Amino acid sequence: MTAINRAAAAIFISLLSGLSASAQSNTQWPNRAVKIIVPTAAGGPTDYTTRILADELTNRLGQPFVIENRPGAGHQIGMTAVANAEPDGYTLGAVSTPYVINPALYKKLPYDNNALKPLFLLTTSPLVLGVPSSLPVGSVKELVALARAKPGELNMASPGNTTGPHLAGELFQSVSAVKFQHVPYRGGRSQRRR
Repeated sequence: MTAINRAAAAIFISLLSGLSASAQSNTQWPNRAVKIIVPTAAGGPTDYTTRILADELTNRLGQPFVIENRPGAGHQIGMTAVANAEPDGYTLGAVSTPYVINPALYKKLPYDNNALKPLFLLTTSPLVLGVPSSLPVGSVKELVALARAKPGELNMASPGNTTGPHLAGELFQSVSAVKFQHVPYRGGRSQRRR
């Protein structure tokens, strides 16, 4: 575990110590397993980072922190499970971009976003524009020219609707005046074929 991840875990632990008395139910928290719902597929950046945190919390606090992946619907499935969980401190959620974006995109979410309380920023990750080596382009300028010549014929993959890469791709299309075919995957894990 890197120093940054250890520092994040330490910050998280100190934040958790501020749980309300009702969440602690007159005993030291945690006194049983804690579930962390990750609203993405296993293997992606949110899942991976949360697993590092869960391992560190398990080691430091002596109770298991268990990951439950609940992907789909732009994080709405997982976040609904978090929002509907018993408010006892034993169900946490790990979120990314859709948590912030969804209230602006949807008139009605299947959960009350105000019922959830963010604790801290665990990590950030850069976005990188990549193309298959078989695509006959060697620069962003050449990619834009090809996309303009073939509107809607080039695919743009993302780990799902309303994710950071999806929204960055939409912004790229808008700024560049191009049109890609969006292909949302079920998560950010590599989908390489063998």
